[in-house]
Amino acid sequence: MSTENTENFENLQEKFGRFRILIIGPANSGKTTILRGICDSTENPEIYDGDGNKVDSSQVEGSMGRGLHDVENELVFRSNDKLIFHDSRGFEAGSKDEFLQMKNFVAERAKTTILKKRIHAILYCIPMDKHHRAIQRSEEMFFDECDPGNVPVIVLFTKFDALLPVALGKLAPTDRRLPLQERLSKAEPLIEEIFGRADIWGPSFSIEVCSKVLCPHWRHAQV
Repeated sequence: MSTENTENFENLQEKFGRFRILIIGPANSGKTTILRGICDSTENPEIYDGDGNKVDSSQVEGSMGRGLHDVENELVFRSNDKLIFHDSRGFEAGSKDEFLQMKNFVAERAKTTILKKRIHAILYCIPMDKHHRAIQRSEEMFFDECDPGNVPVIVLFTKFDALLPVALGKLAPTDRRLPLQERLSKAEPLIEEIFGRADIWGPSFSIEVCSKVLCPHWRHAQV
């Protein structure tokens, strides 16, 4: 982290204490990997309920594996206890109750005047292993119906390597006979082209994008 970013972080930390981040996405979309990367950890987070009481992780392990999380629970990594994460339930299954729970959580925590309870960012994970229809009804519901106020929503497209076989299949016949490293080099520019195709997003999905960045090796990037 640069000196300027460190100073900004410390100033914000002095004001807010700990930062809360809501992470949303279907089961097996890489959420745990992302959180571990952010906190530079290989361990699972410790879990606390909304009152700060530690939760026995063995009691929730099965439901977590199925993407069933209590969004009120707090996930904290010992390597960085200044960040508190909330994990959404798997409302991609279409449950109205689970979606409403997440929607109400966002509405309340985005605008609460109690700073220590406020969420400061939302990470929305969309896996690209189903790139032919990456945007599902759950994404449309979130962006159409949820009001995050001034809280920034950061969309993370995970499992980007799932686009590599598609890109390799689009190489010219002569290029397909090249050595592997040369084929990979030629396929890489095609990945962003495939990523930007309209059929990924669906005809009814439209949001205003402030900025975007492609980080194929994000865990090794200098922040």
